Amino acid sequence: MAETPATILVADDEVGMRESVARVLRREGFHVVVAEDGAAALDELRRQPVDLLIADLRMPGLDGLELLRAAKVVARDTEVVVLSGHGTIEEAVEAMKQGAWDFLTKPFDRAPLVRAVRQALERRALVLENRRLQRQVDELSDAREIVGTSAAITEVLRLVDQVAPTSATVLVLGESGTGKELVARALHQGSPRRDRPFVRVNCAALPDTLLESELFGHEKGAFTGAVGRRQGRFELADGGTLLLDEIGDLSPLAQAKVLRVLQEGEFEPIGAMRTQKVDVRVTAATNQDLAALVAARKFREDLYYRLQVITIRVPPLRERREDIPLLAQAFLRRYAARHRRPVEGFSEDAIARLRDYNWPGNVRELEHTIERAIVLAREPFLGLADLPEPIAQAEPAARVVAIPIGMPLEEVEQRLIEETLRQTRGNKELAAKLLGIASRTIYRKLRE
Repeated sequence: MAETPATILVADDEVGMRESVARVLRREGFHVVVAEDGAAALDELRRQPVDLLIADLRMPGLDGLELLRAAKVVARDTEVVVLSGHGTIEEAVEAMKQGAWDFLTKPFDRAPLVRAVRQALERRALVLENRRLQRQVDELSDAREIVGTSAAITEVLRLVDQVAPTSATVLVLGESGTGKELVARALHQGSPRRDRPFVRVNCAALPDTLLESELFGHEKGAFTGAVGRRQGRFELADGGTLLLDEIGDLSPLAQAKVLRVLQEGEFEPIGAMRTQKVDVRVTAATNQDLAALVAARKFREDLYYRLQVITIRVPPLRERREDIPLLAQAFLRRYAARHRRPVEGFSEDAIARLRDYNWPGNVRELEHTIERAIVLAREPFLGLADLPEPIAQAEPAARVVAIPIGMPLEEVEQRLIEETLRQTRGNKELAAKLLGIASRTIYRKLRE
C-alpha cells in the first residue's frame, strides 16, 4: 500500500494557469485541488487538510497576500508558494516576509515549479517531525528530567519508581556522562524525603585531607585553619539524600567511616568528643568497576556489599540510540532559549548523523554538541554543517533493539516492528521486507 500523496491546493483566477499548474503536479503524483479565487481557496483550507497552497498574488476579492494571512490562521501547518506576474515582485517579497516558502514568476517552467513544491513539502515534513519530537519531550519531561522511551532507559525508570519510596541504599553504575546524578535525583524526588535536602559530594574532586572534613565536618580548632565549626555533608543531608559521586575514589580511611554511618547511622566530626546521629539515605555513583577494585583490595568488600543493596546501571547512549532525537530536541529547546537563538529543529540528515555517532562522552557530549551547534547556527534548522566533523561524517551504526529479559513476546514483537518502522521512516512495505513478513501483518499488528 503506497503512502498517501500530498494534497496541493492551487488558487488562481486564470483558468489556463491553474489548470496548467494542476496538470504538472498531478503528473508528479500529487493530489491536486483547484480554486477559482481566494475566497474559494479559503473554503477548501477550512474543509480539508492541505499540505501546500499555491496562490496567485493578484486575484479578485481575497488576493494572494490576504489569503496567505488567512491560511496561516486557519491552516498553520500548510506551506505556501505564491505565483507572481511581472511587476509584482515587491508583493512577492512581502509574501515571503509573511511566511510564504517561495515565489515563482509567471510564466513558469515545469522544473522550478516541481523543485519549489518538493522543497516546500520537505520543509513542512521537517517542521511537523520536530514538533512531534517536542510534544514527546513535553510528555516525558517531569521532575526527574530523564528523557527517553527506549527499552533500556524504561527499565531504569521502572527500577527508580520501584526503589524510590524505600530507604534502601542504591549504587548507580554507568559511564561518564550517562546521567547517573539525574537517576540519583529521581530517586530522591520519588521518595518520602523529597522535601528534605539532596546533597551531592564528588569524592574524586577533593584530596584526602579535605574529604573527611567535607563528609563529616569539624569542630573549631580541630586542625590548623579550622577557625570555626563546619557542618559536613552527612549532617547537611540529615532527613534527606546524600549522593556520594565517584565513590570508587574514596580513601580507605573515609571508606571505613562511611561504612560506620551506613551500619549505625552515626559519626564523629573531626575534633569532636561527641557522636552525632543522622538519618540519611545514601546513593552512590561511579563509572569504575567496584567489584574489580574489591578484588584488587582497593575498595572495602564490606562497604561494597552495603552500597549495592540495589544496583541501577545507566546505559551508555550508544545502547539507547532511539532516544537521541528526543534528547537532542530537549537540549535544543533549552539552549535556544538560553542563548536567544531562533533555532527550531534539525534536518533529517543531522538527526541521522546524531544517531549514527557512538558518543563516547554519552549524554553530556550530546548536550555540549547541541549547545555549540545552536550558538554557531545560521539557519533555523540545524544541518550537517552545524555538527563537528567527526559527528557529521559518522558511519551508519548497526541498529539494535534492547530487549529486557522477561519482556512478553507480544511486546518484543511490537517493539521490533515500531523500531523497524522508525528506521524506514514509516515505509511499511520496506519494514515488512526487512522483517520477512507480509505487509498486511504489519498493518494488522499496528491496528491491534
